[in-house]
Amino acid sequence: MEYRRMGRSGLKVSEICLGTMTFGHGTDEAEAKAIVDLALEAGINFFDTANSYSNGRSEELLGKALKGRRRDAVVATKFFNPMGSGPNDSGMSRVHIMQAIEDSLRRLQMDYVDLYYIHHVDRETPLEEMLRALDDLVHQGKVRYIACSNYEAWRLMEALWISDSKNLARFECYQPQYSLVVRDIEQEIMPICRLKGLGVVVWSPLAGGFLTGKYKPGERSVSGTRSDEGWAYPKQYFAANADETLATLLETSQALGRSPAQVAIRWVLEQPGLTSAIVGARTADQLRDNLGATGWRLEGEALETLNRVSHLPDRYPESMEKNMSERRAQAVR
Repeated sequence: MEYRRMGRSGLKVSEICLGTMTFGHGTDEAEAKAIVDLALEAGINFFDTANSYSNGRSEELLGKALKGRRRDAVVATKFFNPMGSGPNDSGMSRVHIMQAIEDSLRRLQMDYVDLYYIHHVDRETPLEEMLRALDDLVHQGKVRYIACSNYEAWRLMEALWISDSKNLARFECYQPQYSLVVRDIEQEIMPICRLKGLGVVVWSPLAGGFLTGKYKPGERSVSGTRSDEGWAYPKQYFAANADETLATLLETSQALGRSPAQVAIRWVLEQPGLTSAIVGARTADQLRDNLGATGWRLEGEALETLNRVSHLPDRYPESMEKNMSERRAQAVR
């Protein structure tokens, strides 16, 4: 297992992060413990959950599974979604932040979390109010580092500026959706993260199961998968060339003697600036297969082919400025 530094912080995490969204929903307590045991045995030290996953049950099961092994784990949780019916039971207000961390720590049976994510954008609460509350949690020792997920590029920059100008704890990590069929963050988010020294921990590297080998090009629903439950959230963000990309992935994985899931995860981990990929599993056997994405490199023609087939067309202004740069380079030759 490879360990990578989280942005400009001193924290080091495994390149595979165990996602626990299924804990309490399709994965019971015994299976959850088996999955966590296997993860630790394989060298995974990074675990991701959220207060809203199974209405808090995911945090509870993760905490139980890590009992007595807290020092071996980097634990990340998230908050934003409603955890009650009251007007202050969701969002990024100081009131909700202070209550949310106490509730998460109680469910996890821990004194602190290593990484505390803002799960979604709160368009009503001022960024400074949110950042000051999170800064207080860092100083209180309840949170080691703060992070955000699903932020627009401009909002991420605004938050970083506020933290720097007000001397507040700043985001050390950004968590976006990213896979062979969802590469949008390469255009603005990834350059910001590289410039500002943020770690990047991606969710859905298998595109909601689309890249596991269970789907054929053109299919969006397959019996025995989460699509049976109507869970098609990532698919609305798929690139127009998703089916061509899937076909190439299936061919490439066969040629390499790897499963499609292993190649898809490995492709993500080969991208510059990536810290870790969140990989969920309903069973220990699923995790065992996904662990085959570690210990080798995807390179050469295989990597170049997947990069080329899945590449998104440049958008304005990137497309215009790239064209201008190329014309200028040709003119001075």
